[in-house]
Amino acid sequence: MNKDLTVGNPEKVLWLFCMPLFGSIIFQQLYNIADSFVAGKFISENALAAVGNSYEITLIFIAFAFGCNIGCSVVVSEFFGAKRYGAVKSAVYTSFIASGVVCVALMAFGLIGCHTLLHLINTPAEIFEDSALYLDIYVLGLPFVFFYNVSTGIFSALGDSKTPFLFLAVSSLSNIAADIWFVKGFHMGVDGVAWATFMCQGISCILAVLCVLKRLKKVENTEIYKVFDKNILYKILRIAIPSTLQQSFVSVGNIIIQGIINGFGPAVIAGYSASVKLNNLVITSFTTVGNGISNYTAQNIGADKLERVKQGFSAGLKMVWILSAPLVLLYFFGGKLLIPLFIENPSADALNSGWIFLRILSPFYFVISAKLVADGILRGTGLMKQFMLSTFTDLILRVVLAFLLSGTALQSTGIWCAWPIGWIIAAAMSVYFYKRNIGTIVK
Repeated sequence: MNKDLTVGNPEKVLWLFCMPLFGSIIFQQLYNIADSFVAGKFISENALAAVGNSYEITLIFIAFAFGCNIGCSVVVSEFFGAKRYGAVKSAVYTSFIASGVVCVALMAFGLIGCHTLLHLINTPAEIFEDSALYLDIYVLGLPFVFFYNVSTGIFSALGDSKTPFLFLAVSSLSNIAADIWFVKGFHMGVDGVAWATFMCQGISCILAVLCVLKRLKKVENTEIYKVFDKNILYKILRIAIPSTLQQSFVSVGNIIIQGIINGFGPAVIAGYSASVKLNNLVITSFTTVGNGISNYTAQNIGADKLERVKQGFSAGLKMVWILSAPLVLLYFFGGKLLIPLFIENPSADALNSGWIFLRILSPFYFVISAKLVADGILRGTGLMKQFMLSTFTDLILRVVLAFLLSGTALQSTGIWCAWPIGWIIAAAMSVYFYKRNIGTIVK
């Protein structure tokens, strides 16, 4: 059901809109968590390390899918808020076509270049073959990743956050069962985990695209619309390219950090693979809430209700801090109990490295969540230069500090310390950019 985000109490509107998004991304992350869980519990610690090692490379592809999602979502939100329904349809069809072209190019790159990337990040020999196999199957499923992400962006732009939640809830739970079935029932290894995810993502994608097309047929419009509109493509690219670059450079930074971590051996890789999944579950959830705030912002700008943007920032900040509190407590005090969920009989090194990672990062969820709310406003208002500057600052600091601190007596713990330092400085920048520029947007 389409929903107008330009009316009603901003705090209530955002809670009702963003909570299904928050739930959706938790189920989305269950795809990777399920892969890691099954690999670590039913195959081996090295299998978990292979899936975790491959995951950092898959984030490059996800970065492009995310860019397509947010570019389409913000533009469709603005047209929907302005009640330009013909332009809404043009933006949707244009996004599907452009995303398909990008997806084909990335599949070619992935099938040719992923093995080289695995060598570049110093993938240990004992996990190289499984890492390469997982990546090859993942690349084949890229069309599902892209078109599903664009579809969820369209749903969000139309104010509907419940439909993608329902899709993901069913498909993610199915993925857990399929992972176990392929590995235990068919006696497959890492390839079983990858094919199970491929199958479930495919079903979810097909259903989502069909639902979007059905929804569009019900939208009445008096404007003539085009299946492909160059002007609308430009508007989408203006948001999508910076978002993609931001996510891509973050992914490249994570790959560099993964290369540093790989120097400490499979046990530390496995511990990091387990704990970073738990961390990414939180960060990606807050990022999705930030995306929802971008939709809220863009709809209100399209409707010329600019004062609601300020109100949305305050409401969003309150929301993510309420969500942060239990997660910080869980990870800080219970992290050591969560790591074994991913590794059967973990070694002391694997358990300790993952536990220390969570204890260092989790208290700073209040900081990074504030940054992501401010980023949501910046994207929704088109302030992409400021958004990219704060994000790149975070990335550069994390990569440089991870390299420097890993060479000290802190060793792998020094790598974990780089995260909160980058978050603090980048959050201060994002909030500053919001405060400095909001006056030029909201009169």
